[in-house]
Amino acid sequence: MMLSLPKKVTIIEVGPRDGLQNEKLLVPTDIKKQFISNLRSAGLQEMELTSFVSPKWVPQMGDAAEIAADCLDEKTRNIVLAPNRRGIDRIYSTNCKAVAVFVGVSNSFNFKNINKSTRDSLAELKPIIHELKQKNYFVRACISTAFYCPYEGKISESDTLALCHEFVQTGVDELSVADTIGMASPNESFSLFSQLKSRFNEILITAHFHDTRKLALANILAALQAGIDRFDTSAGGLGGCPFAPGAAGNAATEDVVFMLERMGIATGVDLNKLMTAIEVVIPYLSRKIETGYYRLHAQTV
Repeated sequence: MMLSLPKKVTIIEVGPRDGLQNEKLLVPTDIKKQFISNLRSAGLQEMELTSFVSPKWVPQMGDAAEIAADCLDEKTRNIVLAPNRRGIDRIYSTNCKAVAVFVGVSNSFNFKNINKSTRDSLAELKPIIHELKQKNYFVRACISTAFYCPYEGKISESDTLALCHEFVQTGVDELSVADTIGMASPNESFSLFSQLKSRFNEILITAHFHDTRKLALANILAALQAGIDRFDTSAGGLGGCPFAPGAAGNAATEDVVFMLERMGIATGVDLNKLMTAIEVVIPYLSRKIETGYYRLHAQTV
């Protein structure tokens, strides 16, 4: 029996933003720029470049303005994240035309992250999203703690669907739905993404998995079977979340690309060039790269 799977998948590379934000060592700005450039050369057409957040809370993003000024590319979708009005206003001073906003389904996580309830965050973002759409921006809504929360435990599927519905009603172009602490199981992945695909098939739906318990690839396979063909991944498996204790890195771009290509699903990503990009940033990281594909690659070079 053949699996019902897409013939092509879009990889959204989140390494420069989500991947690096949790690194203890400050990565030099010129290294970030080279990292981004090499990721593009590997064929990644959509990318989270940086985040306009307070450097007091996320020091790694203190060079966001320079990254946004120097790393845009007309051939790719360059996404910059902003948590609030102040961040959005900073984006308006750049040439970036794709914005990511975020809200946690969990109130506790949202308070830890931006000191607001989920409801208050949504109320603040709705007029901002309308404004962005009037200005012809691409808007990506990142839904954190869609499955589990480090403070509240299991999140109700209905709560996640309700929050996604509110974002869809505001006119966002994409929902990026995240297993923030890497606790989802494949059956939970299939269930939620099947419903998302069924209810909101008019917009882009992206799955975002962390590999805390080594279930990211299994969850991606389940999401593929649910009809999802867009995935957030991070080169080298970099990532985590400063406000989610225990969250490990994102699904590794190299492992996801290897799996998909072996399954006959096109990604458009050159694995050799992707490894070159990862090697640029490795000397500046606080931890070792331990993804499966990287280990095997390192043994052969």
